[in-house]
Amino acid sequence: MNISLKISDNEFMASKKNEKRFEGKGRVGSRQLLLQVLYQHQKNDDDAETLMTQSSNLKEYKRIDQDYFMTLLEGIISSKESIEQSIQPQLDRPMDQIDSIEKAILWIAVYEINNMDIPHSVVINEAIELAKSFGAETSFQYINAVLDSYCQKIKNS
Repeated sequence: MNISLKISDNEFMASKKNEKRFEGKGRVGSRQLLLQVLYQHQKNDDDAETLMTQSSNLKEYKRIDQDYFMTLLEGIISSKESIEQSIQPQLDRPMDQIDSIEKAILWIAVYEINNMDIPHSVVINEAIELAKSFGAETSFQYINAVLDSYCQKIKNS
């Protein structure tokens, strides 16, 4: 007897999307893995040391920029409250109502904008790509609007 399971187009697309989760190497891969680690942090409240230990055991960890990953992970975990305060004026709702994936993307991007020597346009583009790969269908538009507004605020300060 042959049993076939019907799945919706959305489930099929989601499974195809999942296959591309760890394509990145270097800093792109660092951000991809970091996004997933920060998602876990939100769900389990794991500390940076636990997250680092778990991450270093993954096969994907060997392909990423490990120093960059560690810098971002430790920096974001230790300063997420100030990151959230700095981005809140650009949000259309309280931070605790932001989707976990979008929140992690915003944490990464705002931390990079404020602490790393990377052009804002590059940070925004990387955040948009993360949202396209991992977020809901229109997440990338929201991420783009929020980060663009945030960078304009910084530029005008």
